[in-house]
Amino acid sequence: MEGESRRGGRNLVALTGTAALLAVAINFAITTLNIHLKNRKKKGLLGTNIQINLSASEILKLADHIVEKSKKVHDAVASVPLCKITCANSVQLLAELEAQQFPLIQSCTFPKLVSVSEDIRKASIEAEQRIDAHLSACSKREDVYRVIKAFTRQEGEMSSEVNRFAKNLIKDFVRNGLDLTSTKREELQRLKAKIDELNMRYIRNLNDNSPVLHFDAKDLAGLPPEFLESLDRAMGGRYKVLLRSHHVSPILELCKVGSTRKSVALNYGRRCEANVSVLESLVLLRHKLARLLGFVSYADYAVNSRMAGTSAKGLLSCLQDAITVVEFLENISANLEGMASKELSLLKELKRNEEGDVQFGVEDLPFYAKKIKDHRLDFNFGEVPDAEVWHQDVQLFSVMDLRSGQHMGYFYLDIYSREGKYGHTCVVPLQNGTCTNNVRQIPVALLISQLQKEVDGQSRLLRFLKLLIYSMSLIHHVCNQSSFSRFSGLRLDPDFVEIPSLLLENWCYESEALKLISGFHQDITKPLEEEVCKSLKSWRFSFSALKIKQEVLYCLFDQIIHSKENVDMIGLFRHLHSKIMLGLPMLEGTKPASCFPRTAIGYEATCYSRLWSEVFAADIFSAKFADDIHNQNAGICFRNKVLSQGGKDPFEILSDFLGRKPCLEAFINDRVSCISDTWQLLQNDFHLQCVLIFFCDHNS
Repeated sequence: MEGESRRGGRNLVALTGTAALLAVAINFAITTLNIHLKNRKKKGLLGTNIQINLSASEILKLADHIVEKSKKVHDAVASVPLCKITCANSVQLLAELEAQQFPLIQSCTFPKLVSVSEDIRKASIEAEQRIDAHLSACSKREDVYRVIKAFTRQEGEMSSEVNRFAKNLIKDFVRNGLDLTSTKREELQRLKAKIDELNMRYIRNLNDNSPVLHFDAKDLAGLPPEFLESLDRAMGGRYKVLLRSHHVSPILELCKVGSTRKSVALNYGRRCEANVSVLESLVLLRHKLARLLGFVSYADYAVNSRMAGTSAKGLLSCLQDAITVVEFLENISANLEGMASKELSLLKELKRNEEGDVQFGVEDLPFYAKKIKDHRLDFNFGEVPDAEVWHQDVQLFSVMDLRSGQHMGYFYLDIYSREGKYGHTCVVPLQNGTCTNNVRQIPVALLISQLQKEVDGQSRLLRFLKLLIYSMSLIHHVCNQSSFSRFSGLRLDPDFVEIPSLLLENWCYESEALKLISGFHQDITKPLEEEVCKSLKSWRFSFSALKIKQEVLYCLFDQIIHSKENVDMIGLFRHLHSKIMLGLPMLEGTKPASCFPRTAIGYEATCYSRLWSEVFAADIFSAKFADDIHNQNAGICFRNKVLSQGGKDPFEILSDFLGRKPCLEAFINDRVSCISDTWQLLQNDFHLQCVLIFFCDHNS
């Protein structure tokens, strides 16, 4: 088979279990970089309802059709007499509607991310607004809510997925105030409108605030020439540095001049002082909204329906009585205290050697941590030829189950940058996998990235880890076997959905994976040496304790302000900083609450979620794969018990796979062992050669 696939010019991988999980992502990278792009004839996909290359008018027409069909179904459900409600004429109708309309909605909305036509992007945005307005209205329909609530009160058995779907519908209605009196419901809508306005004001203040600092070339020593060339010049030739992340991050990591780093960090932290009062008002309104809906605080409201909120006492066996997110975060911080102290001691010593007896500040962490670091599943994938795509650089792949021959799904790769395209890397589900009336709808996903196709006439290599992590999200989408669209693909509990992609990172640092990845570009016969692979694995979590404690600091701030009322935000952050950051002083005059957009919009009271997922991912790898990364039984079990599940409680899924409650131990041990190895390596060779640059970026 391998020979046939080579002769056919298609990169196919025929592996099982855990080996497949690793091969999944590696094959993505190899195939993406080596297959010659060619003009494709239009060819539809069997088994999907995705519509590619719609015109602007067709997008708007489809959006109107979606709204019309949805209204008819909701009207039909609402008209069912309460004495004649069945699953088929209520819950099942809404489930089938979701399954049918999700790929059509995505057909309308994903062009705004990838289309080269400004008219199509505008039409896509308008279509999304029309559909969102309709869906918002549907979530407030009392007549539909009355029918679904009556269905859930019926006696008789129903499947766990039907029960979970119905409860999710009820939760959405309740959170939209349908259990409230009309007066309180109006108040709820007023609160939501005010919250939305303040959200936008906070972000608008940040976007409109663009202070500029001026530096001479000597002040920016250590920064690469291409970065300096990208900066505008002021009168007199001084460089203009914007206080935006794309300027601030390189300076904090690479600039050799301590006074420059401090000046940039200080002014960056003093931006938008007016946002402190905006955030205070936002939090106050959120608490009012939560109490109106029967919750103690906004944090209680935000976490209640997530994995961290629905978990029972003793969720993490090593945490014993810890049942709150705050306790979870504090436990991580406490367990990393000794490791972080060692890291900080080493960084302070390095600064003394380079800059003399100058106080070490938080602004020095990125520079010296980087300085030390720089010293040192069962699938068949094939590209679908002649597929209809929206740009010549886009590729389509089909996923088959080798054992059963089942067609698992499709995924598109749109990884090269171009004008008008969405500027970040993400996975977009286009069609969820569902099963309606014993007919399976296959999943379809899209991976968007921003790789430069060529640099100086040479092919640009991928930053492999980022692509592989997102590739695992594609596989999670394809593997999910839920019967309901709502629980399929990536539409899972936010505390759970990142676990598979974070788990994959562990394979990326094993020797076999590193050797395979490092050899494909120019000479497959010269992969990384074993000693280098071991060093890279040892350095994976080097200086991660300080970084995690910084993350814990912001997560705790986010959680506490949304758990209590009338919090002194500036005082709280100062208190948490001194408690968590090992005595490192805050930069005087900075107000992190004024420039912390995650807690303003998108992740309010849920900033903890990524750390939560990392803990579970580490536990899974340690328990099932650390001793044998090619454990086929464990890999297939992971696919069947974790990746394919959607309609179950996430905690139940993980506990079933592990055979016990998850724990924090593996997450901490990985990092503790890493700092021990790092100290040993530094003692043996402080100037350890770092070849990570070689396989991360061809230009380095």
